[in-house]
Amino acid sequence: RDVEQMIRDLMEMSIAMVRTQKREAVRSRAHLEAEKRVLESLVGPKASQSTRDSFLEKLRNGELDDKEIEIEVADSGNAMPSFEIPGMPGSSVGMLNLSDMLGKAMGPRMKTRRLTVKESYDILIAEESDKLLDDEQIVDDAINVVENNGIVFLDEIDKVCARAERQGADVSREGVQRDLLPLLEGTTVSTKYGPVKTDHILFIASGAFHIAKPSDLLPELQGRLPIRVELRALEKEDFKRILTEPEASLIRQYTALLATEEVTLTFSDDAIDALAGIAVEVNSSVENIGARRLQTVMERVLDDVNFTATDRSGETIHIDAGFVNEHIGDLAKNTDLSKFIL
Repeated sequence: RDVEQMIRDLMEMSIAMVRTQKREAVRSRAHLEAEKRVLESLVGPKASQSTRDSFLEKLRNGELDDKEIEIEVADSGNAMPSFEIPGMPGSSVGMLNLSDMLGKAMGPRMKTRRLTVKESYDILIAEESDKLLDDEQIVDDAINVVENNGIVFLDEIDKVCARAERQGADVSREGVQRDLLPLLEGTTVSTKYGPVKTDHILFIASGAFHIAKPSDLLPELQGRLPIRVELRALEKEDFKRILTEPEASLIRQYTALLATEEVTLTFSDDAIDALAGIAVEVNSSVENIGARRLQTVMERVLDDVNFTATDRSGETIHIDAGFVNEHIGDLAKNTDLSKFIL
């Protein structure tokens, strides 16, 4: 994929972020305009003032929230899909601009949607907010945000290292590194919103470097990533936090999964401690794959529970340290088996 696409994606995110911020500033005015459109859908354009006032009062009191109305909204679907011309990276930019110009010349395409009054407000407020915003100012602010506050994270940079003992695919790996060089050194990327300079964008690269070494990167690329930080391996306390703190932690995922079969799953503190301890033990004895180890450990512990869940509707299953050790304790101690199963 064209490496400059990263900057174009960053620009799209910046546009969305700036637009959201500016929408909040005009939200009260947009709400009034949206209210007028909802009211017109309810009573029609020729209704008397007394009828409008009566319905407006009911509308503001929430009495009409569940009533269905038909509204005309802008069709956000792209009628002219973009495509890339082979050998011309970034050529889709031109197609997108052409689509925008045709849209402005012929006016926005509209479509009728049937929604409840409550559901219609979010769509109408967003539309009315956009009418009150200056698109050129949004683009200027977004470009400024990208150029001065943009951050690009390059994960698994070790996968593009060219190693001396290997041939063949290393040519393409080195090619990716050379493609990245101009972005890190500072260049101008063409986007559909205009040119974006990468001189002050912060690039952060990370990699496990189990096989390759940072010195296997091109010398020029190493020079553009001057600050190196080595992270310590995850410890038992880290695994316990990963199991409990994230909004979509593995424990919450498995609890929700079994809840679909009407099975209640609970974990005691000593079970979480045992799971974390086994993950650390297997990582140190087999191969350190970080927090990914928790997925295989959890799956192994709950293997039987998952298989029989459909026949255990209404039951409550409590997982404690004894349950964990019974299902995986001996397996974790056997290095040869752990290598293939965990």
